[in-house]
Amino acid sequence: MPLRYFLLSFSTLLFTQIFAQDYTIQSPDATIQAIIQTGKQIHFQIIVDHKNVLENGTIAIEAQALKQKDWKVKSVKKSVIAETLTAIVPQKSLKIPDSCNQLSIQFQNGWQLQWRVYNNGIAWHWQGNGSKENIINTENIAFDLDKKGKTWYPEESEFFSHNEREYQVYSLDTMEKDKLASLPILFESQSIKLLLTETSLFHYPGLWLTSQGKNSFQSTFPHFPKKLREEGDRNEKVDERENYLARTKTLDSLPWRIVMIARKDKELLDNQLVYQNALPSVGDYSWVKPGKVQWDWWHYNNVYNVPFRAGVNNDTYKYYIDFAAKNHIEYIMLDEGWSDTRDLLKQTKDIDIQELVNYGKDKNVGVMLWMTWLAIDKQMNVAMDQFQKWGVKGIKVDFMQRDDQPMVEFYERTAIAAAKRQLLVDFHGAYKPTGWLRTFPNVMTSEGVYGNEQSKSSPTITPTHTTTIPYIRMAAGPMDFTPGSMNNITKGNFAAEPAEPMTPGTRANQMAMYVIFESPLQMLCDIPTHYIENPECMQFLSAVPSVWKNTIPIDGKVDEYTVMAREALNGDWYVGAMTDWNKRNIDLSFDFLPKGKKYKLTYWKDGPNADRNAKDYQMGTINVDQSSKMTLHLTEGGGFVARLIEI
Repeated sequence: MPLRYFLLSFSTLLFTQIFAQDYTIQSPDATIQAIIQTGKQIHFQIIVDHKNVLENGTIAIEAQALKQKDWKVKSVKKSVIAETLTAIVPQKSLKIPDSCNQLSIQFQNGWQLQWRVYNNGIAWHWQGNGSKENIINTENIAFDLDKKGKTWYPEESEFFSHNEREYQVYSLDTMEKDKLASLPILFESQSIKLLLTETSLFHYPGLWLTSQGKNSFQSTFPHFPKKLREEGDRNEKVDERENYLARTKTLDSLPWRIVMIARKDKELLDNQLVYQNALPSVGDYSWVKPGKVQWDWWHYNNVYNVPFRAGVNNDTYKYYIDFAAKNHIEYIMLDEGWSDTRDLLKQTKDIDIQELVNYGKDKNVGVMLWMTWLAIDKQMNVAMDQFQKWGVKGIKVDFMQRDDQPMVEFYERTAIAAAKRQLLVDFHGAYKPTGWLRTFPNVMTSEGVYGNEQSKSSPTITPTHTTTIPYIRMAAGPMDFTPGSMNNITKGNFAAEPAEPMTPGTRANQMAMYVIFESPLQMLCDIPTHYIENPECMQFLSAVPSVWKNTIPIDGKVDEYTVMAREALNGDWYVGAMTDWNKRNIDLSFDFLPKGKKYKLTYWKDGPNADRNAKDYQMGTINVDQSSKMTLHLTEGGGFVARLIEI
């Protein structure tokens, strides 16, 4: 729904020319302040609990339509936003309180700088003057942090990237210059966590950062491409760039830049500022259906105990559909191989999409299709029309690997075209989510995360990594991590087996990802055969939803452990816990449960030998209510997951 602004009785301040004027705006609870200074330059600082957590901030923008070098203030307005949003696709919660104080600084050149201060963060963005054929030459954001702080830095080598990064932990007092990073980025300054990202990114390049040495950082952007070159069937490289960032027919609004603020790490787990500052959707999205997806690529269709030759063929995918139908899984995915990668209308010889769609329809299982972005971009209308004619439910679009302005516009173009045909979208090879789930609710998940697919060849998807990403990457939006491995191994026992992949950490750890990791289209990465061999695990995987009525972060520390409770839309509750390579005992209180109700809790926890054989788990049941407590015993790389049903 559109934002409703409730204006307070603040007077509008009129100026003809003001230099070095300070404006202060604070959070509703008065614990967070942004101080903005206007003049020849625009400066800002962020204060949390009377501590300067971000200092020497500067903001600057240069556009061809701007004729004035000095930013002269014309007027200033203060207002309050106080409402509750209802999510069409509830990633974290169905209802989202949206309360902040807002400051709008109107400049004489027609531009406006808006600030919003929440109890859990700060947001700002530029609003343009609507001039036509506007060219943005440069934008600069720079700031300093506490020298004693640190960062979890998704370091990059270049702008051409899947944005699937491990996080490098740097102390700010020794961090070197010229380290490039994509967003989101987590900092610790004055013992406060600050997470930088952006939302409402349209017709503009994505924001990146470079370190300036020690505790200083500065923005950088991929400039508008001048010369492009196709490389193979899926990559488009930029050989030369223009000397400007963006070129727009009309300039209305630049992205909202977000700084999430958390005194305790767990507060990052339910921060929804990206959603709150995203553009509301337009049109009817009542047809959108979240759910789980049986995936094929992770294991190369290596099913067994079947009477047919497994592979990219209709027999295999009918087997997937049968499995999905029996286990209440809403979709199956046909990844690479179902079509010519350059021609989406040319199916491979053993695939008949229409037959598979019809077969799935009879069993209430939808079919989704993978494709390269180059192919769908060239065949946008004809291919999507065919998908709609077949009855396909969604598409997985891959290998974009850029976020300059033309590529950002491809995302929007694809989302709109897909929605027109009632197709869901999963972006892979993608930059971080920027509020898509609110603006385009059919864009239900995206990659841009160092996920389980890496486990086909690398041991780097460790429990340390999987207890890091909920606090950083997931704060930006849904992430298609693709959990669900049944081939679990202990530390030091990894081997690269692409057709029989394995994952570091225990079985209970992998299952807990379905509660902790957010993706309204949540994959099951392993083969149906393995799930069939583990019916107790499938009892949980069949039941767990992919969207949530409520999210309760219970405890956690970035790159160490995470404990969360979530309420499903049907009133069931789920609890998930994951740890790094350290054993951990966690005291769990059920005080989040409704008063006066009793629940049957079914749990899956690390077995007594899970430190030797990571597949070892125990399943059991107990009754609990709001007064109940229990201690979770997590082994190295361990986990715990539970489903609670009212009795």
